[in-house]
Amino acid sequence: MKNNLAKMRVKYRDEEVKVKKFIVEEKEENKRIDSYLSEKNEDLSRVAIQRLISEEKVKVNNKKVKPSYKVQENDEITLEEEQPKEISLKAQNIPLEIIYEDNDIIVVNKPKGMVVHPANGNPDGTLVNAVMAICKDSLSGIGGEIRPGIVHRLDKDTSGIIVVAKNDKAHINLSKQIKNHEVKKTYIAIVRGVVKENQATINMPIGRSEKDRKKMAVTKKGKDAITHFKVLKRFEDYTVLEVNIETGRTHQIRVHLAQIGYPIIGDSTYSSGKNKWGIKGQALHAKSLEFRHPITGEKMKLEAELPEYMRRLI
Repeated sequence: MKNNLAKMRVKYRDEEVKVKKFIVEEKEENKRIDSYLSEKNEDLSRVAIQRLISEEKVKVNNKKVKPSYKVQENDEITLEEEQPKEISLKAQNIPLEIIYEDNDIIVVNKPKGMVVHPANGNPDGTLVNAVMAICKDSLSGIGGEIRPGIVHRLDKDTSGIIVVAKNDKAHINLSKQIKNHEVKKTYIAIVRGVVKENQATINMPIGRSEKDRKKMAVTKKGKDAITHFKVLKRFEDYTVLEVNIETGRTHQIRVHLAQIGYPIIGDSTYSSGKNKWGIKGQALHAKSLEFRHPITGEKMKLEAELPEYMRRLI
């Protein structure tokens, strides 16, 4: 397989902004604003509109609202829509372990240190670049911008299983399964300290940290976040945990475990202590995914082997 087998023209944010205005009619009352705007803008998905709402680029009567807001007659709605600028996102022949692939999805084992999609500071060398070389032009466009096919994500230093949609129908179905908590995600974490409980549930809301906006934190203003764990093995100073999450908040497992006093080793963001192993980046691995195939409905359970460094540690 040659490098740069394909190029995909994708949308990227530009500074030019176009403002659209809408006046709600009587017959349109009581619709959720994200639903209302998705009907008015065929080129914007509901997910994209929810993102714009969260970024306060949607206002009703010049006030910010939530996606669940019910529109009322004569509401004046403004939508700031960024005008797309095309860039070339290159396919790159990066080694990637494929766990499963068919015409609708591809499931891979993301290595530690790989970013899922291009962003500031990581223009290429990402999972998206690697998957593009494998799938060529067969990826869902719903992810938009520079995230084609991406249904869910893993942090840069979290390794493990991730599913990518090859078409829009598969993308929509998988997104619904995740939203309805129908996808079971299981992780393996190595934490500092000896966990006393054999198993437990952490139910603490997570939101952006008020002290450091680059970090997440347990906060009353956060969104519901539920993490279940059970002990697999205890050592003198460390514990190996199997973790399941009901919600998918940013850095959820890392924040929750640090909050209860058992930070993941190697996690410099949420742990101030040193680890004698010198591990850089959290020792966290997405072990398995259980979901229904988005097209056939078949129940699937797929697993990704632990990376070598975690096997050595254990």
